[in-house]
Amino acid sequence: MKFKIPKLSSFKLKDLSRYKAKAGVSAIWEDETEFLKAVEKIYKEGKIKPVTITPYPLHGLEEATKTSRSWIPWVALVCGISGCLFGLWFTWWTSAVSWPIIVGGKPFWSLPAFIPIIFELTILFSAFGSIGALMYACGLPHIEPPVIDKDLTCHKFAMFAPDSECSKDKAKALFKNVGAPEIKETEF
Repeated sequence: MKFKIPKLSSFKLKDLSRYKAKAGVSAIWEDETEFLKAVEKIYKEGKIKPVTITPYPLHGLEEATKTSRSWIPWVALVCGISGCLFGLWFTWWTSAVSWPIIVGGKPFWSLPAFIPIIFELTILFSAFGSIGALMYACGLPHIEPPVIDKDLTCHKFAMFAPDSECSKDKAKALFKNVGAPEIKETEF
């Protein structure tokens, strides 16, 4: 029986990514105060809800876009409670059921002796759960993320309206009305 090696030419790294780029229109600003005013005006009108892209957190952006609170802290809480319960069960099972040894006159299962293990498992489960939830929420891994503008990571701000949200002409007109200095058709 011969082992066949699969052809690597048919394998594409992009197929691993859950994120699929969408065509649309983006508007780019260099001034953050003008950008925030434009975001507030667009969301106040309520015609479209574009994606906002900033190089750093902007104070007031969540209020302007009416972003709801994240669900990731709930994942951290559930994972932390699961880690705590697993720690309780694991320390009980290993010391009282699987290998019962009396050490220093203590009972088989002594809660104060196992608090550090329970605490560390609570933190470990919570941290890994939060990271996993964040990666899922962000659609990571982005193998080859689309780039609207190379300066969006350092000093420019952008809004992106996908074609599924509204037509390109409508998005261009809306961005022009709020004073976007640069408007272009892109994928994101």
